[in-house]
Amino acid sequence: MNETVFNDAKEQYAKLGVDVDAAIAALKTIPLSLHCWQTDDVGGFETPDAELSGGGIQVTGNFPGKARNIDEMRTDLDKVNTLVPGTHRLALHMSYGEFGGKFVDRDSIAPEHFAGWISWAKERGMGLDFNGTFFSHPKAADGYTLSHPDKGIRDFWVEHGKRSREISSEMGEELGTPCICNTWVPDGTKDLPVDRLGYRARLVESLDAMMAPEYRDENMKDSVETKLFGIGSESYVVGSHEFYLGYALSRDKMICLDMGHFHPTESIADKLSSVYLFFRELLLHVSRPVRWDSDHVVIFNDDVADLTRELVRCSRIKDTHIGLDFFDGTMNRIGAYAIGSRAVLKGLLAAFLEPHDQLKTYDLEGNAFARLALLERARTLPIGTVWDRYCEEMGVVGDAGLIDSVMDYERNVLAGRN
Repeated sequence: MNETVFNDAKEQYAKLGVDVDAAIAALKTIPLSLHCWQTDDVGGFETPDAELSGGGIQVTGNFPGKARNIDEMRTDLDKVNTLVPGTHRLALHMSYGEFGGKFVDRDSIAPEHFAGWISWAKERGMGLDFNGTFFSHPKAADGYTLSHPDKGIRDFWVEHGKRSREISSEMGEELGTPCICNTWVPDGTKDLPVDRLGYRARLVESLDAMMAPEYRDENMKDSVETKLFGIGSESYVVGSHEFYLGYALSRDKMICLDMGHFHPTESIADKLSSVYLFFRELLLHVSRPVRWDSDHVVIFNDDVADLTRELVRCSRIKDTHIGLDFFDGTMNRIGAYAIGSRAVLKGLLAAFLEPHDQLKTYDLEGNAFARLALLERARTLPIGTVWDRYCEEMGVVGDAGLIDSVMDYERNVLAGRN
């Protein structure tokens, strides 16, 4: 990088009291939890050519090069790690175990099926996070799992949840970093239910049974994920925001806020300062909602900028676990990974580069004009130059080289999968 250009950028920020080197150093400490399911369209590897079969999950697109097995997925993830600056984590779903070509049902999956992933992560110095897979299964075909009226089906999913937590604890213990075990269930109905309370009472009972085994915090931590609506559950979602907010708070669990699980005009950033007052830790799933579809590739838009600014302004970023959750099969999947991950990091960098002290002074003085004027001035400062320096220091391509790197991988690796 041209040092004159970088030093000029540092000087512009310094005039507003911002230390660029300190901002870069702060960003280096933030790990994202990358989601494995972007590489294969949430198919999983329980059976050959696994496809989705219900539960409100849909992935659009059939762009060539989808990962067809775990080896291809790991190859793709290694490529992603060369495109995303920093040291990050990997989030797995239960359906991504190594089952040796045998069918293992969801209530029988054990830590041994993830030994390969633990070794893989250990070799790369990565932590792992985990999710139970409460969808794409015959026992979820009618839209209910932990709240199902049939006790036998509920018991099946309770056992699945228990095993998810056991696997998470094993991952955390082996890797020396707590594994976040996130629980999301698709339970709900397309049209109007009558017994709303009954479903939610059963969900509480099932979650309590699932959470009964105790594990050490240094090995695993639980989170529960809220949702407003989904495909097939447009009229009623059992695990609504209010439900899980109450459940998590009363059971000392983390709440997971997914940017795509609320009304499109609802600001997730605005929720953080309230949640932080009552929770020790928080899990975020960063996605991009477009109309009813909640899982588009993340870009550095106003929603992400607002979210990351609030994370830094609240001074609770160390208590916040930032995960990605999008899946797009309409484009090069590795490129989508890179765009989404880098967008979140750009948002965090912009937040660290904000002249926070001066803005807060204007805020407390009630000087609305000066506050807004400084916010607008900060928008045009040369963040791109600082971002390029960060990428350079972390040994990954800057934005100017991203397209060539991804397209080279497409020609030399992904094209051979067709």
